[in-house]
Amino acid sequence: MTSSVASSDIDLDALGRSVVKLRAVVPEDASTAGILGKERTGNGIVIDPDGLTLTIGYLIAEASDVWLTAHRGREVAGHALAYDPVTGFGLVLPLEKLSVPPLPFGAPEGLNAGSKGYVLSSPEFSRPQSVQVLARREFAGAWEYLLDKAIFTVPAHPHWSGAALIDQRGGLVGVGSLLVREVVSGEELNANMFVPIDLLQPILEDLRTRGRATRQSRPWLGAYAVEVSGKVYVTGTAEVSPARHADMREGDLISHVAQHEVRSVAEFYRRLWALGPAGTDVPLALLRSGTRLNVTVHSIDRADHFKRPQAH
Repeated sequence: MTSSVASSDIDLDALGRSVVKLRAVVPEDASTAGILGKERTGNGIVIDPDGLTLTIGYLIAEASDVWLTAHRGREVAGHALAYDPVTGFGLVLPLEKLSVPPLPFGAPEGLNAGSKGYVLSSPEFSRPQSVQVLARREFAGAWEYLLDKAIFTVPAHPHWSGAALIDQRGGLVGVGSLLVREVVSGEELNANMFVPIDLLQPILEDLRTRGRATRQSRPWLGAYAVEVSGKVYVTGTAEVSPARHADMREGDLISHVAQHEVRSVAEFYRRLWALGPAGTDVPLALLRSGTRLNVTVHSIDRADHFKRPQAH
């Protein structure tokens, strides 16, 4: 599969001007600083005439300063307006006029394995790249994150964070999140995971006006989990988190959530979130060195774990 730009009726370079370079600075004492870094660089996608910029949320989580650089090199300060941990999207409000055309939304439901598209990053990073959809399927992240129909594409883009996945009509259909390893015809390849844009549209106005989606907050534990051979193991816990307070440890096997056996990370999350809103007590059965432990973790709202962005 080639990374060259295929022939198209759309002007990819013109569409690429809607993607800006994003630079974020995070305080040293932020809960995500140790994992995601204190300085983060990626892409932002301008989605309305006022310059509202969409990105992948981990770039701006707990950011004190955000800067957007358009295609002519002009850097504009921005405000980290919203981060939605359920979808993974983030929004940045530029504090000066960006003078960048918005990228129109497309329809991710039309994407299937084999569909063609393009990845656009800031022109400062790279030119548009042709890609192919490898799969549309469930994705369970280790950080209590789950997508029902994530978009996986090949070849991998070198600057995937916050990059725009567009369809052959030039519509935005996904936002770049991760570099992953996929097996294709017995060969292991680098690929990218994109968050489908249709998850944004129902919550966009809430994120724009309230800074968060109007939905029941999910219970959050702060436990990192991985699935191995039909078993769910803890790989670590976030600092000052309910999981750490309850003495969950790396290597613990999570066998049950409230009497329900769990055999996958996705099942673990669904059982956890089905118990009620943030603040719910979560009964877990753990196996540690062959010993069964019954623990109750008092969940919180994940948003309460993050430092609030400063108003500008």
